[in-house]
Amino acid sequence: MKVAIIGAGHVGSALGRSWAKAGHSIVYGVRNPGGGKTQPPMFSGVSSQLIPDAVRLGDVVVLATPWNATRDVVAALGDVKGKIIVDCTNPLALNSEGSLGLEVGSTTSGAEEIQKLAPTAHVAKAFNTYGWENFDNASYPGYGELKPVMFYCSDSDDAKDVVARLARDLGFEPVDTGGLGMARSLEPLALLWIRLAIREGRNPNFVWGVMRRASAS
Repeated sequence: MKVAIIGAGHVGSALGRSWAKAGHSIVYGVRNPGGGKTQPPMFSGVSSQLIPDAVRLGDVVVLATPWNATRDVVAALGDVKGKIIVDCTNPLALNSEGSLGLEVGSTTSGAEEIQKLAPTAHVAKAFNTYGWENFDNASYPGYGELKPVMFYCSDSDDAKDVVARLARDLGFEPVDTGGLGMARSLEPLALLWIRLAIREGRNPNFVWGVMRRASAS
């Protein structure tokens, strides 16, 4: 696939590198190709375009931008009718006492708000529950056939199929959690991961996994 990644920070860069290794063609959408403050990594099979041009070229659009830029970024995408948009963002915000929380939640989610901003697109939530380090390298040897889990959700079956393929290409086991409303659970799960990653000097080298009991004969 040709994957249009909007955002060239840690998350977007890690996803692009790993998907390129898996054989996908990567086009980054940035506001100022070649001249802006944040530029995408340059490697074989990657290009950089203005945001609406990248969207037009992409088979799938991946949002990997800061949450506070979401409204402006979605407005800059251009025509997204029928496009699959994979939302990797998390609506993080600082609480009044300085702790990290979510700006939206419980009755809505960041992904659902993006769907409202782009009603003609097919939005999926995925690649939000871990730090970028696990997108650069999802390998956790020593656990047999158990793979890191990538939870995702969408109201679109086509979007789910694309996300599942992209997750497998990164080395994850994709787990469909349901419709887009399940982002109300996946975004707090990301907050839990972040809090654990920074608590008491932990590092980001951990993931979620699913252990299944063998069926009784």
